Amino acid sequence: MQGVAADCVIIAPLLQKRASTVNEAGMDEAEKGDLAEDWGGALERAKVHSPFLCRALERQPDLEALLAAGDGEAALEWARAQGEHDDTAIALRRERLGIATAIAIGDLAGAFPLSRVVAELTDFADRAVDRAIRAVINERMGEADPSGFIALALGKQGAGELNYSSDIDPIWLYDPATLAHRGRDDAGEAAQRYARKIVAMLSDTTDEGYVLRVDLRLRPASETSPLVVRRGVALTHYQSQALAWERAALTKARAASGDIAAGERFLDEISPFVWQHRLDFGAVDAINALTQRIRDNQKGAQKPGPGFDVKKGRGGIREIEFYAQTHQLIHGGRDPSLRVRGTRAALDALVAAGQIDPSTATTLGESYDRLRVIEHRLQMVHDRQTHSLPEGHALDNVARLDGLADGAELIADLEAVTGRVRAIYDSLVESKSAPAAPPVEAQSELSEMLAEIGFDEAASLARRIEGWHDGRYACLRTDQAREAFERVLPRLLTAFSKSDDPMRAMARWEAILEHATSAIHLFRLLDARPALLERLVAALTLAPRLADELARRPELLDTLLDRSARELPGTPEEIAARIEEAAVRPDFEALLDAIRLVTGEIRFALGLRMIEGEADPLMVGAALSRAAEAAIHLAVRDVSREFAAKHGVIAESELLLLGLGRFGGGALTHSSDLDVVFLFTGSFSDQSDGDRPLGATHYYNRLASRIISALSVPTAQGALYEVDTRLRPQGAQGPLAVSTEAFAKYQEETAWTWEHMALARARVLVGSDTARAELEATMRGVLARQRDAHELADAVTSMRREMAKHKQATGPLDAKLSRGGLVDCEFLVHFLQLRGTDASGAPLYETHPNAYSPDLADAIPALIAAGHLPTHFLPDYDLMSRMLVAGRLLAPGNEQPPPYAAAALAAACQQPTYNDLLQAFGEARQRVIGVWSTILGEAISDTDTEPNDE
Repeated sequence: MQGVAADCVIIAPLLQKRASTVNEAGMDEAEKGDLAEDWGGALERAKVHSPFLCRALERQPDLEALLAAGDGEAALEWARAQGEHDDTAIALRRERLGIATAIAIGDLAGAFPLSRVVAELTDFADRAVDRAIRAVINERMGEADPSGFIALALGKQGAGELNYSSDIDPIWLYDPATLAHRGRDDAGEAAQRYARKIVAMLSDTTDEGYVLRVDLRLRPASETSPLVVRRGVALTHYQSQALAWERAALTKARAASGDIAAGERFLDEISPFVWQHRLDFGAVDAINALTQRIRDNQKGAQKPGPGFDVKKGRGGIREIEFYAQTHQLIHGGRDPSLRVRGTRAALDALVAAGQIDPSTATTLGESYDRLRVIEHRLQMVHDRQTHSLPEGHALDNVARLDGLADGAELIADLEAVTGRVRAIYDSLVESKSAPAAPPVEAQSELSEMLAEIGFDEAASLARRIEGWHDGRYACLRTDQAREAFERVLPRLLTAFSKSDDPMRAMARWEAILEHATSAIHLFRLLDARPALLERLVAALTLAPRLADELARRPELLDTLLDRSARELPGTPEEIAARIEEAAVRPDFEALLDAIRLVTGEIRFALGLRMIEGEADPLMVGAALSRAAEAAIHLAVRDVSREFAAKHGVIAESELLLLGLGRFGGGALTHSSDLDVVFLFTGSFSDQSDGDRPLGATHYYNRLASRIISALSVPTAQGALYEVDTRLRPQGAQGPLAVSTEAFAKYQEETAWTWEHMALARARVLVGSDTARAELEATMRGVLARQRDAHELADAVTSMRREMAKHKQATGPLDAKLSRGGLVDCEFLVHFLQLRGTDASGAPLYETHPNAYSPDLADAIPALIAAGHLPTHFLPDYDLMSRMLVAGRLLAPGNEQPPPYAAAALAAACQQPTYNDLLQAFGEARQRVIGVWSTILGEAISDTDTEPNDE
């Protein structure tokens, strides 16, 4: 090796002279572009400016010949073939040298873009670690089975962006149940033995060089833990003890080598820790603190020049990575599209998700590429892991290796690049050495402002607001938080003053301050985005139910910031997947919390969009139903699993669940109960096969009770739904669950007319396809049987009169119980369904099957098409349905709401003003009353509880 080095020193001046001649000749930019793949020039620059590459080429003449011929792909194949030696340690070192040489020359020649360079380096690292694992296990066990030895790649290896001369930062885990080890060996001791040998095989420097530098300090509790950590210990650490920086590190984690399948399962299990479901603005604080520590400990130049660190310096590689990573950590828990590992991929994903501006991503992406190239040039010179610019001739040497004239040109390039990055990064993360926040306004000035914007008892209120800064609220205990809050406070108070109930809005805001542990970035966003402030005030002032929920759970503020929350939720299956993703642990209790968390977020977001006029209440009602259906499916599935673990299952038997009422019809409100009926297939005399067997009736009744508790009992995330089972056979006097056979018999022989009317809005929510089809056939047979029309009309009108005696309208906006309202609409529809014929007397099930849809938005058009209802019936029904769904939030007592809420209610119901809404509601009711009289032969008025005598 010394001879090779000497040769490089001798030829360097000759090549230096030739390179300077080329530079002096001068080429315009077009001519330089023509040399996009300059293999000869790359080889010359490598020999002149990189002692490492000079020696490597001398040592590998066959490879140099391929590179001189411009055949980069053949050169890489040759390099990979060097790894075929029987001795793994020698094979990996030779392959590494070949890969490093071929990649470097291809890079310098312009043939391999940065993406190809880092991908090849990463692929080699993955292969090398995997081969080393297999080799050391084979040495001990006689077979190369890596089962139970998990190698997670982090940092740039995990991201697929490995440096030219980088170390790797893996986390190694072992599973004692599957790790190959001799019978007399302890699995943990065997794992440590393997780890030590793997590190030596990869990192030791021999005559053949080295393979990879291995840094295991990112492992859990690295100060006290062994080199390879037991899988269960690592899982516990990440779920309960890990620090914020570990979350950031794990965003790039990848199962790269060894037992890859087990590694991927482990990453899935810790995903809720890494990608927290709520919008995590604490990530900005964590990155801020880490940035400041890096800057405080920075010993090199603070701007481009000798000693400047292109990785950790201001405007350097790390700041671009932190910028992307911060946004990923904030939003990635709710948006899986952001969970990508590479920096450029993360910037692209953030643009696609609307989280950063495209021009910002372009600037950062291009800067990142340029900085990484310069980093590689620094490392190519001596194959050292360095990121700092050298001085004098050494700086010129790096610049010329990169194809520049001298170090001054390189520094000018870096000044432009880092300046752009620094401006963008500093706008995200403010240094903790920033000037102290300005003092809070004097009480007299605040009192004057409060009086000017319309608050009564302004002096007393000013003292109350000043008290917010006395340390009682955790979210206002730092100078930065108070400064951000002071900037937004005047606009916040002005917005409160214009609300329907300013003091109530103030009280709800205080509840948010009390429960929020950190809100600095919310304050900053409220200051930067006036529309966001308007949304917050709307949530606090227009809808008492939403405001109370927000005060209790400040994390719902995420929905104000999350763009995805402005979209209607998808199918029940998609919502269920979102719930499972939000579970912080793979266990039953965590799932119950996740059901409440995600369902609560969906309900809040839907309510907010509706009161802002962004979502039709009819669509909101359908979306609320889909969310409830997702919750039902998950609760039934996991409760059934837990129950079966103790009591077994019943062969050829299963649980079915019917949704009825507004749930069955897919049109819930924010205050709806879930009307359900539990059924089971098979014989009631069957028995379960578990350790604690139960008879079928007892089995399914206890299971139904557990499911109800799972949905209704409050957990740490609050309550979910009230479940109403009174529509089951025999009502509250009957068992919770009955067999489908008993249900069919009851419906055919015993059920009252009102129970058949309820059955018309029944929908099978849980059950196999076969069981669903059989139950639907039973219900169809009950609904379609022939009935005497006069007897049916008498039963329906009598039932409605009885209801009107006991349940009268509670206010002028009661779209449900007012005569001519939704109850009358539903009674008319159910009467026509049970009467069962179209206008010609043909069976309605045959001519208009959609007339029996549990969703009245489908049934009513079919009944109109059958000639049974006038065309105005559907828009009248829709208007009152909108009033019901929106009114549950904006007018919960069915009385006239305050002015702003009244305007929001009118807008939600697609009416210009509140007075227009009242007029449209009155006219719709009169038309429905007319339809009632025409079809049922009973004349009623909009105030009647008894029929008129006609």
